[in-house]
Amino acid sequence: MIELNNIVPEHFSPDSKVWIYQADRLLGIHEVFTADELLQEFVAGWKSHGAPVQGFATIVFGQFIVIMADETATGVSGCSTDSSVHVVKKIEQELKLPFFNRTLLAFLINDKVQTLPLNQVDYALTNGLLHPTTTYFNNLVSTKEQFLTQWMQPIHRSWLAAKFNLPAVL
Repeated sequence: MIELNNIVPEHFSPDSKVWIYQADRLLGIHEVFTADELLQEFVAGWKSHGAPVQGFATIVFGQFIVIMADETATGVSGCSTDSSVHVVKKIEQELKLPFFNRTLLAFLINDKVQTLPLNQVDYALTNGLLHPTTTYFNNLVSTKEQFLTQWMQPIHRSWLAAKFNLPAVL
């Protein structure tokens, strides 16, 4: 299993903003290199009201773009947030691969990321394809601390538990 602490900059504040974008499939090696090149170019020149943003971007599990901004020196404005969205849209165009489908959820099954549309999760739970303890990727996390502690969580600890009336698991 991947140790998330080893991925993100240790010196970034726990309150650093995080944005996660998920592809609907595993990227090929050429696609990872193309996306990473665009991400690193973006982060190197990321600015907010003319001031450099202390940013970080990476691709995790070959399927998730993670962008992070430590706002202890420079706050991220709406325009600078929009610029991060633009780079992901550019990656979408380059790779012809969607990263903005929020109805597609990701789970870790047999050490592989598997995606499933939200409208099929109930069926998957009812028929044993997913279990309350299956790891879910909660792409709604918004800080470094949440990324490290809540991005990968069992379904029964996520918002999905209430949505699908899952029993508590000890």
